[in-house]
Amino acid sequence: MFVRIYLYFFFLMVGAVVGEHFLPLTTPWLGAFLVDLWIAVIWFLYDARRAYKILDWIKVGHQNGPPFLTGLWGEMGERVHKLNRLHQQELESSDRRLMEFLTAIQASPHGVILIKADGKIEWSNKTASDHLGIDLLRDREQIIGNLVRDPIYQSYAASNVYDHEVVIEGHQSQINKPLRISLQLFPYGDGRRLMLTRDVTALEQAEVMRRDFVANVSHEIRTPLTVLAGFVETMQNLKLNADEQTRYLMLMQSQANRMQTLVEDLLTLSKLEGSPMPSGMQFHLVEQMLKICEDEARGLLSALASNQEGFKPHQLSFDLSPLSLGLEVAGNKAELISAMSNLISNALRYTPAGGEVHVSSQINEDGEWLFSVQDTGPGISAEHLPRLTERFYRVDRSRSRETGGTGLGLAIVKHVIQRHGGELSIQSVLGRGSVFAYTLPKSRLRFTVAQNSDTQSEQSVA
Repeated sequence: MFVRIYLYFFFLMVGAVVGEHFLPLTTPWLGAFLVDLWIAVIWFLYDARRAYKILDWIKVGHQNGPPFLTGLWGEMGERVHKLNRLHQQELESSDRRLMEFLTAIQASPHGVILIKADGKIEWSNKTASDHLGIDLLRDREQIIGNLVRDPIYQSYAASNVYDHEVVIEGHQSQINKPLRISLQLFPYGDGRRLMLTRDVTALEQAEVMRRDFVANVSHEIRTPLTVLAGFVETMQNLKLNADEQTRYLMLMQSQANRMQTLVEDLLTLSKLEGSPMPSGMQFHLVEQMLKICEDEARGLLSALASNQEGFKPHQLSFDLSPLSLGLEVAGNKAELISAMSNLISNALRYTPAGGEVHVSSQINEDGEWLFSVQDTGPGISAEHLPRLTERFYRVDRSRSRETGGTGLGLAIVKHVIQRHGGELSIQSVLGRGSVFAYTLPKSRLRFTVAQNSDTQSEQSVA
């Protein structure tokens, strides 16, 4: 800056000397003035040209740096270029943060819609688009009220009271597959609103299941309690002989046992849902578990025969295929025995006296353990099959109470099998009986050393 001023005055002095001594004018100072004026004009034009280059570069916005200039204009160009680079970096950083923020909102399981003060859609993520059927490319700048026509939302939006959420039907809601969407508005800025949406279908279904569960448990417990209370009142108010007292006490015991069974099944389900997954390192011999189940089944048949006069026993058979000899399965032994016993006891209870119940254990074509229980009972209609594993679901409630069922057995079986990575299947034909079976994956199976050696010996003999 100072060098520039020094040079300017230096040229003026030189020009004044030249004009005073070398111009043929009568007045020396006039020559000096003319030369200095000429130098000032040249200096101005030269400086104006340099300034124009800087202005043109700023105007066009070249990215390859300012024009090469020295002095004040060169330094100004470099400083402007540096500030321009910093500003550009800040803009790029801001754009990146904005894109990261929008990407995060796009990945959110909750829907987000930005609404302008005039009610038009400014932006929406994919989740909200799926919830409400909005196409951002097509519906941007459209009024949200024209797209979401549910009367509940219309009333909510018009109330201007947004301290709560409302639930409406989703865009793809169907009768057999409902979709329930919760949405809430949050005012911000100058009349703008933020809409948040979320899928609450599972929550509402869980609430319905909870209410049904409480109602079913209450009903199941109320019935035996009513019977017990009636018998107690009878015994308190009436003089009964020994035989009548014995009969009433047996009926009371039966109802108490029924409640106890119900409570035990509920505790079993709660334990299954709250406990960690079964270990894949503890193996149990299938033959031993089948022997325990067979003993329990024989005991149940004896109990049924003792409680019913003229009871004709079932034909109960257990089939352990040669391929499953020495088979061991990894998991929780008590849970697996419970699942097997539940299927067997269900078949015995619901199969008429004298019927056949066949229990088999084998290895299927995929190398999985297949356990099945086949009976010659009355069978089950096809419309009931998908719901048999629901808690307290019964095809025939009166028959279930007669057989002592709680409606939780198959739910327990399903939980146990799923916890062990298996799959439960049910096949039934009215009047021809049913087949309840499950498979466990090969990853939970192994054979004992004895079985492997026996197999090798048979192969060598062959």
